[in-house]
Amino acid sequence: MRINFLLAVCIGALTLPLASCKDAQDTVTAEQSYGASPTLPAPQSSILPTVNIATARGWPSGAKPVAANGMAVNAFATGLDHPRTVYVLPNGDVLVAESNAPPKPDDAKGIKGFIMKQVQKWAGAGVPSANRITLLRDADGDGSAETKSVFLENLNSPFGMVLVGEDFYVANSDAIMKFPYHEGDTKITAAGTKLADLPAGTINHHWTKDLTASPDGSKLYATVGSNSNIAENGIAAEENRAAVLEVDRASGKWRVFASGLRNPNGPSFQPQSGALWVTVNERDELGNDLVPDYMTSVQDGGFYGWPYSYFGQHVDTRVQPQRPDLVAKAIVPDYALGAHTASLGLTFNTGKLFPESMAGGAFIGQHGSWNRKPRAGYKVIFVPFSDGKPSGKPQDILTGFLNDSGDAQGRPVGVRIDKQGALLVADDVGNTVWRVTPSAKSAEVK
Repeated sequence: MRINFLLAVCIGALTLPLASCKDAQDTVTAEQSYGASPTLPAPQSSILPTVNIATARGWPSGAKPVAANGMAVNAFATGLDHPRTVYVLPNGDVLVAESNAPPKPDDAKGIKGFIMKQVQKWAGAGVPSANRITLLRDADGDGSAETKSVFLENLNSPFGMVLVGEDFYVANSDAIMKFPYHEGDTKITAAGTKLADLPAGTINHHWTKDLTASPDGSKLYATVGSNSNIAENGIAAEENRAAVLEVDRASGKWRVFASGLRNPNGPSFQPQSGALWVTVNERDELGNDLVPDYMTSVQDGGFYGWPYSYFGQHVDTRVQPQRPDLVAKAIVPDYALGAHTASLGLTFNTGKLFPESMAGGAFIGQHGSWNRKPRAGYKVIFVPFSDGKPSGKPQDILTGFLNDSGDAQGRPVGVRIDKQGALLVADDVGNTVWRVTPSAKSAEVK
């Protein structure tokens, strides 16, 4: 994200809301920016980029997101500290990573750094990182956690989590750590051991590192975002970034599995095809409707365009020097998720609680835009799948994260299916984990 001096003046004056610095107009409907063949308008440029921040307010007492028809939502746990991702243990215990960005002294220095700190503060991302994982236990199965306790602490901006056998792995912002776990444990006190370093450093622009394991447990897959918007820090700063890494559990050695993915998150294996999928946050400053974020299956050795092109072979002329050889190889993503929606969470419906028509489909947490007018994202959606591929239009599952004034009551991030088959959603502005069920099922468990 590059923000120039004129925008700094606009912000520094503090006399107008940021959105008034540039009144961009919506040119593509939301429906046109989703799916396998989204509308891709011509790139736009302007003196000032659109900055349209939804100020973080939190939920008023008793308020909650709006569930889709036939769905119900309740607070599984409240009073958390910037919850980002959730993970369900075999016994049904739910882990939540309470986390935020680590120190990044060389990311957006000077005026740009000042501006981005203000953006983060207003959007709810300026709080210190709790650096812990909290355990939530719903002992009576009523859909709300009775107990909340510290499971693991003194971490370094944790995000991804996965359990393989009795080895519990955490993706910190700079490394994958391994800890011993036995079913029913409520706390890990062991120091843990480092399995592998991950690309980090003093820029570490996209700091979140998400994590999953291969079905046979032999490999881990870690996502690593880019160190910039479009490699403006130099291509050397992007080594082994904008990628999915495959990590050998036995040795800790890793290799780049797929690349050209600007900011991948939510690695998940699709239950029908067995393919690994991720969500990807695409580049900024090409206009209100470019570039759509997306979800895609990732191929071993596949290249997905960043920074040289987007959505296949659409060249980004801002990037110099160009690499036509790589552009020619760029794989078109499977499914667009709307421009600037900040789609971070991804999980497949592997449970049996939702209707059969939703089996194998994808739930996606859209954290929400800061640079689009009107705002996009700020909801949880569902995309149906058939034969391992997306097979229909997106459906809203949770909305209402923005209030009538356009402020953010919450922002959804990580999503996960719990042991009963319900959907869990981490809300890092509302400091809540929400639980979504079909309405009838919700009545039954309560």
